[in-house]
Amino acid sequence: MTQWNRRAVMAIPALAGLNPRIAAAQSAETAAAPPHGTLAAQPQETFEAAEQAILAGRTPLATGITVDIPPLSENGNAVDVAIRIDSPSTAADHVTAIHLLSEKNPVTRIASFGLTARAGRAEIATRIRLATTQTVLVLAETSRGQVHRASREVIVILGACVDGG
Repeated sequence: MTQWNRRAVMAIPALAGLNPRIAAAQSAETAAAPPHGTLAAQPQETFEAAEQAILAGRTPLATGITVDIPPLSENGNAVDVAIRIDSPSTAADHVTAIHLLSEKNPVTRIASFGLTARAGRAEIATRIRLATTQTVLVLAETSRGQVHRASREVIVILGACVDGG
């Protein structure tokens, strides 16, 4: 005995070609979507362009960010980084986003983290890949429209990202 669920019943007209709009939309989605598990190709963005896009004309403040990253990394495949932003974390004044940018990686934007006041503290810790010796830039956006900026130079002995990603 066949079990019918809502999804199967709704797919019948499209499969049978009874509704051309649905069939056309589904075939367009399938053609436009990248294969499962892959990222869509995006144009390369320069370090300066990525920074300016995040700043959006705002002047960054050089205070309030603590970046804990080793100044010398033996292996660029896994570089530990911890970031803490001094913020009251109230509904009116909190960090909304933390962005990590790399100066010489094939992809400039390493990571972006979205935060709310409910996070309690504006802290993140992760591992990143670095292609070579370079500057890692941290930008933190606040709910008041301010941007805080900090950067650290990291010397990488054995680089990562040599295959373009």
